[in-house]
Amino acid sequence: MQRTIDAHHHLWSYTAEEYGWIDGSMEKIRRDFLPADLAFVMKSAGVDGAVAVQARQTLEETRWLLDLAKDSEQIAGVVGWAPLASSDFVKTMEQFAGDTKLRGLRHVVQAEPDGFMLAEAFHRGVSQLRSMGLTYDVLIHERQLGEAIVFVDRHPDQPFVLDHVAKPLIRDGVVEPWATQIRELARREHVYCKVSGMVTEADWSSWSPDSLKPYLDVVTEAFGPQRLMAGSDWPVCLVASGYEQWFGVLREYFGGFSAQEQDAVFGETAIKFYGL
Repeated sequence: MQRTIDAHHHLWSYTAEEYGWIDGSMEKIRRDFLPADLAFVMKSAGVDGAVAVQARQTLEETRWLLDLAKDSEQIAGVVGWAPLASSDFVKTMEQFAGDTKLRGLRHVVQAEPDGFMLAEAFHRGVSQLRSMGLTYDVLIHERQLGEAIVFVDRHPDQPFVLDHVAKPLIRDGVVEPWATQIRELARREHVYCKVSGMVTEADWSSWSPDSLKPYLDVVTEAFGPQRLMAGSDWPVCLVASGYEQWFGVLREYFGGFSAQEQDAVFGETAIKFYGL
């Protein structure tokens, strides 16, 4: 039986100083979220394994996540952070050599100024990832999609996955130009997409599966089930949706697809992409 994989979740020991982005409107997630909490919600949703993704841009957190993963049956892989734009990037990564649970890196590009992805220093770092056997998670807002297309074209042999369907303006019901740019990005076969982080871009209290459907339709048509991965974005999703509730939405949406297509979305694609 195909393993079900949550391709995107976070863990943290909460402090207000380190997680300043968790503001007063996100009171539900102002606490620790650790592997035991993850194991509980995964069991409730019938999920077998998960990919832990960085939430702070520190090497300390990357090491912490890898340490947690060593002792966790649930954490199948880690997407960490490292200073990709640093001249010492390659040397910095030597400390992780041989750690088989480090499967990729991510930078919080959504918080960077326009042009960040196209800077030479960042390009140089990303160009080293393939030789290290690492993937790259693209975290952007929908306004950065044009830049992302140019970026991935500079690295045609590097595996990329787009996080949170590029955070479209779901709350406002805006589909274009996001949809056109998603279709263009999806023409690059080395780019995949996580079906995650959508409820937090919708109205937290009044979203419905119907309000998400136009966006799910676009990414499913553009990437095809074989390049989609189901992810929870837990615990961030809790401001708008329970863990089991979100997987229920995805299972209902993809319920009419073939068994092979469902296997891809709910595990096989993540397993192959990250080498889990």
